[in-house]
Amino acid sequence: MDSIQDMDGGSNSHHHEMNMASSNNLIINTSSMNPATTLASAAGVAGTSSSSSSSSPASSSRYENQKRRDWNTFGQYLKNHRPPLSLSRCSGAHVLEFLRYLDQFGKTKVHTPICPFYGHPNPPAPCPCPLRQAWGSLDALIGRLRAAFEENGGKPEANPFGARAVRLYLREVRDLQSKARGISYEKKKRKRPPLPPQLPPPPLPPTVHHHPGQ
Repeated sequence: MDSIQDMDGGSNSHHHEMNMASSNNLIINTSSMNPATTLASAAGVAGTSSSSSSSSPASSSRYENQKRRDWNTFGQYLKNHRPPLSLSRCSGAHVLEFLRYLDQFGKTKVHTPICPFYGHPNPPAPCPCPLRQAWGSLDALIGRLRAAFEENGGKPEANPFGARAVRLYLREVRDLQSKARGISYEKKKRKRPPLPPQLPPPPLPPTVHHHPGQ
């Protein structure tokens, strides 16, 4: 895996083919494109992130491989940036720029408010609304890049993938896509078991009064 130093030292001008799998099957070949304006990039599967918590070695391996590809892709993006950008100077604003760049490879239809299918989870006909990266894919991608940054020597307090601007952007994308696609992304809250009924305290025994002389 590239280290932070590897990313900062962008002297290698060879742009190799980088294939990244995602929920949208995005496979983009940079070997035949202009490296100044293109990048092999794809937001990963939302389910890939959740698979990391599985105890299955195969699931863990897939997650680690995807994380390494994401990290290499972001490093390539920084090298292709004009002017070239070092990781040490990367901020949350640059991460947002990267996420917006990925939208051009999206496969998720996001209806505009004027579209007759706005808020319709299963549109009955095609429409000209734009394709975007799904919120779940972007959220999972940022999670992997955030972890990779710190695994490669980055300080948590300087992690651009954990910047407040990035969190707000992801929340905005989630809300927008939820309304546009008529899909709820809210996690179902676990219902707490009902408390047992409160029984009244047992009645006190009657008080017996003893009179003197009896």
